[in-house]
Amino acid sequence: MTPLMITLLVIAGIAILIAIGYMNHVVENNKLEKKRTEIELNDRLRRCGEITETFPGQLMTPGLKLLLTRLELNVNQRLLNLNKNSAPIKARITELNALAAQGESIPVNNPPAPIQTEAKAKDVRFLLEALHGQVTRAAQDGFLPANEAKHWIKEIRHILVLLHIEFFNNLGQHALQQGQPGQARLAFERGAQYLRKQPEPVLYSAQLQQLEAQLARANSTVLANSKQTAEEVNELNEGMKEVEADAEWKKKVIYD
Repeated sequence: MTPLMITLLVIAGIAILIAIGYMNHVVENNKLEKKRTEIELNDRLRRCGEITETFPGQLMTPGLKLLLTRLELNVNQRLLNLNKNSAPIKARITELNALAAQGESIPVNNPPAPIQTEAKAKDVRFLLEALHGQVTRAAQDGFLPANEAKHWIKEIRHILVLLHIEFFNNLGQHALQQGQPGQARLAFERGAQYLRKQPEPVLYSAQLQQLEAQLARANSTVLANSKQTAEEVNELNEGMKEVEADAEWKKKVIYD
């Protein structure tokens, strides 16, 4: 075997080792990418499920329910591509296809959950933020057409406004029931200011009129209570003056 042949064999051996190393690197990268994608999709699936199951019934519409079903279906189909023999994923896809096939007739079983506290309002706002993220990502993936994604982003903003309307209204009504017209006035005033600041306030003119009417009633109650309190203070002062005058008269009689 000539030196040239030995050199060529050495070079070939090195090339084979480099190729093997590269192939192993590619395989490992593919495994890591698959795992990363699987984790991301499962997280999106979890978020979709949380929104679907916990969103307040009074704010959930058939259209929104259908959108969530389609988003979950898309994620499950992508997961099935990574786990082609997964029976649970296949079963869930069958369920979701049956629901999506109903269109706007899809059942909405979410129970109403009144927005009566700031904590509850924040929880629902977080759900809306998560929904916004799901819609944006689905548009980036090409699953949702751009015009449909824009429609749902606008609808999410609308639902956020409805959330605030319900929160301020419930807050004010609760304060009135507790005999706190001052707190009620503050809640109705905050609600009215929030609606006036909307980009399209005309869309909420009816709700604004309602809040302004409630604000006027609460304000009247506050003024009436203030007047009554002032009268009671005056009566108390007059009574104290009479008591003091009577005490002075008795003191004068005793010492005289």
